[in-house]
Amino acid sequence: MVAHLTVGSKKIGVHQAIKWTVYTLLIVNFGFYFLEDWDRAMHSLREGATLFEWTREFTTSIDELGWFALLFMFELDTYALSDETLEGPVTYVIRGVRVICYILLANTIVAYTTDVVELENAPPVDEVSNLCDMASQDVSFVRNLKYSVVDENNCKELTAERSLFWVEEGTVVSDAEGLALETDLAWVDLFEAGVWLLIVFLIEFIVWLQERGITSGPLLRGSNYASTILYVSLFGMAAYWGWLSHWLYVWDEMLWIGGFAAIEMNMSDWRHEIDEEREKTPPPCGSGAEPLGQR
Repeated sequence: MVAHLTVGSKKIGVHQAIKWTVYTLLIVNFGFYFLEDWDRAMHSLREGATLFEWTREFTTSIDELGWFALLFMFELDTYALSDETLEGPVTYVIRGVRVICYILLANTIVAYTTDVVELENAPPVDEVSNLCDMASQDVSFVRNLKYSVVDENNCKELTAERSLFWVEEGTVVSDAEGLALETDLAWVDLFEAGVWLLIVFLIEFIVWLQERGITSGPLLRGSNYASTILYVSLFGMAAYWGWLSHWLYVWDEMLWIGGFAAIEMNMSDWRHEIDEEREKTPPPCGSGAEPLGQR
């Protein structure tokens, strides 16, 4: 886009190199998350599982696909495509794909909400005095998102507690401490998903403002302040995951923050171009012309 050609070529090269490095690493991360979802599904699902149960176990992978597509659509809208291209049916395609992405992300909210409700109401395991009583029942024990198939060799090492609870009824159990941790992590997942949705809604709003030539004012400043607060909360959640040694989640969070920071930079460059174009072609005195919003 023309706006990016007005910046020094060295800066453009560094900006694009960083951006596409982040995007590539996000794709690699998707592979790790898919394998993690697959491992959890092998512990949690049995023959005859419903489609909804499968999608719940692969919530993270589906969520990542939705975010990839959404990030790509914002990249097209805020950087890659010219105004002439965006004035045609391409605009409706981009917006339609974004709507589909939001539907996929809504599935994540539904799945995480279901997880929280079920964990908050996890039923106790009846008629067992300790985990070793379940060694031959084809169940897994989970703590801090780490799953282990229960057998006679590891049952005493996994927990000595007598009170056990169904994390996934019929397939996965934990003790009271493990259940409390799984519940906390489920709440963090739900909160994080909500924060990211608020961030992209703010991006949508800022894009809407800039398409109308609005590059300053209380609406834009308020949106940017709100975005900053939301990003800070994401760093807080990343620190919580790091404290629990979930370094993949920390790394993934940093990459996604970097990916959307690239979109924020695109929009900043776009604002500068709108301002520069307005200075070059001021509206005739008293014409009441609308502010320029071209990229």
